[in-house]
Amino acid sequence: MRIEYDPKHDIMNIEFLVDEEIADSVENEGIIFDYSKDRKIVSLEILDVGKRISRKPLEMVDFAVVQSKEEEPVKV
Repeated sequence: MRIEYDPKHDIMNIEFLVDEEIADSVENEGIIFDYSKDRKIVSLEILDVGKRISRKPLEMVDFAVVQSKEEEPVKV
């Protein structure tokens, strides 16, 4: 997974499947969903991020992997 923010264009891209070919893209209210041939979500692109949130986008990144209900999330 890769998260990128382009401050010049105010766009955030969350890529779930790195190097996967995009077969289709659908935009819904400024969020673009990119799909592979087998309809897996490849990435999400959020347009005008600064208008959608109140803080700087990169300050909001808090990534955690939940192992199970008994274990604490692993912060990365």
